[in-house]
Amino acid sequence: MADKLKFVLALLLVAAGIAGFYLLSEQVLVLRVLAVLAGVAAAVAVARFTEAGQRFAVFVRETVVEAKKVVWPSRKETVQMTGVVFAFVVAMALFLWLTDKSLEWVLYDLVLNWK
Repeated sequence: MADKLKFVLALLLVAAGIAGFYLLSEQVLVLRVLAVLAGVAAAVAVARFTEAGQRFAVFVRETVVEAKKVVWPSRKETVQMTGVVFAFVVAMALFLWLTDKSLEWVLYDLVLNWK
């Protein structure tokens, strides 16, 4: 029940930030955007103390640990694979264009006699 109340409070804080954006319509845009960001930041801070928020924080930490384990390709490997993908796309485009023109020739010239 306490978690639900915290989520409701978080939603109210976001709504207050958005309301502040419209209530400060006479002010400069930076101040209005800061009102929204303050509401969202306060909502995140409140939601962080819920059970779901704590599970999400653990998930984020584990994600960062896993991302550090990834072996990223070197610049040379990246350029080579980009070249391979580009060559495949060009070859596939050429194949599809030839297939289209061949079927067009067969249907329109041979079958239907449209010239």
